[in-house]
Amino acid sequence: MVVGEVASPVDLLVIGGGPGGYVAALHAARLGRQVTLVESEALGGTCLNVGCIPSKALIEVADAVAAPGRVAGWGVSATTEVDMAGVREHLMTVVADLTSGVAGLLDRAGVQVVPGTARFSRPNRIAVEHDDDLKHLEFRHAIVATGSRPIEIPGLPLDGRRVVGSAELLFATELPDDLVLVGGGYVGVELACAFAKLGSRVTIVELEDRVLPGFGKRIGRAVERGLRNLGVGLCLAHRAVGVTDDGISITGPDGDLVLPADRIAVVAGRRPNSDTVEVTSAGATVDERGLVVVDAQRRATDRVFAIGDLTDGPALAHKATAEAEVAAETACGQPAGFDPTGVPMIVFGDPQVLSVGLDRDEAAAAGLVATTGRFPFAASGRARTLGATEGFVEVVADEAGTVIGVHAVGAHVAELAGEAALAVETAATVEDLAGTIHAHPTMGESIMEAALGLAGRSPHRA
Repeated sequence: MVVGEVASPVDLLVIGGGPGGYVAALHAARLGRQVTLVESEALGGTCLNVGCIPSKALIEVADAVAAPGRVAGWGVSATTEVDMAGVREHLMTVVADLTSGVAGLLDRAGVQVVPGTARFSRPNRIAVEHDDDLKHLEFRHAIVATGSRPIEIPGLPLDGRRVVGSAELLFATELPDDLVLVGGGYVGVELACAFAKLGSRVTIVELEDRVLPGFGKRIGRAVERGLRNLGVGLCLAHRAVGVTDDGISITGPDGDLVLPADRIAVVAGRRPNSDTVEVTSAGATVDERGLVVVDAQRRATDRVFAIGDLTDGPALAHKATAEAEVAAETACGQPAGFDPTGVPMIVFGDPQVLSVGLDRDEAAAAGLVATTGRFPFAASGRARTLGATEGFVEVVADEAGTVIGVHAVGAHVAELAGEAALAVETAATVEDLAGTIHAHPTMGESIMEAALGLAGRSPHRA
């Protein structure tokens, strides 16, 4: 062994400082471990720096810009102007405040943060590169939380200017006149709504025959109506094949066409970063999708754990955070397991979407006899005061009356995710929801109303 390969010993190693990694580090430190965290970029990961947080901040800006149109019939007259350079500064401030908060938490917990890119060289060792420096760390346990990266589409190479990813689009200082989003999943829907409200002409190109293919068909149809109401063009069942001088070339059932575009954003999904960290060198198994195979304790080997986007399930920050606690507790010798009944999924579009557990079609496919209770926001007093009566809440129950799913589409429904997830996770019954007093007037009481309808005694439905 050469001198440069002498490894420094560490107790518990965390690779990746995103919402899974930094939470794992903090939890393990609370449980008494000496924790070292390796991060190649900014603390907070994709979600905090270029994903969940700045995108939601941009959506709030877009909603403010569109507010005059929404309240025009309320006796309120207003106008707005957008300064995209100022918007960018606002987003960067929001991100900086939160990343500094994460750094402070890690520092106070005694977590040693090591900058650099990590890769496994042995089952218990990693090499960390940072600029021209290379160091080796030998660990007792490691939690890998290296996240994921955008999928690349043949014919649409990212150049950082005309063809970009979601991060570059979020922090743009100029508003595109014609924006084409390649991908109609939750990222594409959220960005389409935001940029349409900011003033761009927006088109979504989606390979599937509907937007939000990972959600129920009823929700997808409601979201499509919302997108069209905002003027967003939908090229469904179409594939993006290349960039032309005039725009983007796509092909579909009706043949080939070119959409005008001065900015093209590729938001067609993500792939796990299991290869960049060379996790197989630690003895872990990676499946054909690039996902690390783990057990309920998130264990990939006897001493290596994997969490977040590296593992099966929705690539969501809150899933990674929940898995982080399980991995940290197991590494610290405590009993733990990750087996959620449902991971809440939300979309901050217009309308918003909430989905947790099974919908009616999924329940039928699973062999369950399910019933549903739906409450339309047209009958909600709170929705009326908001001027947003499109959409509904739906509660799904099995034969025994146990809640197995809650789904909603409409204004502010993302804020119902906590109660919906709690109901599914704790196997609450329809009577539990129907019998719980909900404050009036709130959007949350729509869950109670849907449960009352399922129980056959809704006071607000004929």
